[in-house]
Amino acid sequence: KAGGTRHGHNAAGSGQTRRNSIMSASPKAIAGMATRVVSALGRSFPAYMCGPVGAPGIIVLQEWWGVTTQVQLQAQRISSQGYRCLVPDLYKGKLGVDVEEASHMMGNLDFPAAVGEILAATAVLKQEGSKKCGITGFCMGGALSLAASVKADGGELCCAAPFYGIPDQRFFDCSNIKIPVQAHFGTLDSLAGFSDPAAAENLKAILTKSNCPFEVHMYDGVAHGFAKKEAMFGAKHSAEAVDTAYSRLFAFFGKHLV
Repeated sequence: KAGGTRHGHNAAGSGQTRRNSIMSASPKAIAGMATRVVSALGRSFPAYMCGPVGAPGIIVLQEWWGVTTQVQLQAQRISSQGYRCLVPDLYKGKLGVDVEEASHMMGNLDFPAAVGEILAATAVLKQEGSKKCGITGFCMGGALSLAASVKADGGELCCAAPFYGIPDQRFFDCSNIKIPVQAHFGTLDSLAGFSDPAAAENLKAILTKSNCPFEVHMYDGVAHGFAKKEAMFGAKHSAEAVDTAYSRLFAFFGKHLV
């Protein structure tokens, strides 16, 4: 099923929970990242922010680990192009310390509530002066980027660029997306139903039904998590694939946000 519960996590987003987390660490802001509790649309949550205030806004969404150094660096790379980036801390101050723990934390995440916070994050950026907002995310964040796009029927988002993650279509039907989408997947991704090549092809078919403008890019020789700096899921890291993906991402955001 598209979106399934592969990768040991609840990619569906039904809000169903597993057993409580038994251990976790706390995220720490890296240099150049501001942290504060933000509030909008009746919701309050911690957020990590960077880039010029009032510039076009981009929501950057975490992997299943939480707000790691890696996702903060990804937000800073995006903000270096002149964007205001906001990373909502969907785990509220927790980090998964290993695969099992990250799986439990994602499984316990209430996806509909998370989507509500993501849409509230766009309101925070607009309160600061951002005229337009886009969204990107990685793994779980990729799936949530699409999930938020399904629910963004009030003009909250102008475009979405998910990396290797698709939500369960029973809860977030991507054929209802109306904004431009640029999706990124690795040809060696083995997470069946969530981000493998078959899932990417299925996303193409779904977005074709939506009539939204879309691009689905496949990267040869890389697997799930290829935007990270280390090798993931048995595949070698490819700086070339990462640079190509970011080049496409920046062109996409430049077209729809600037």
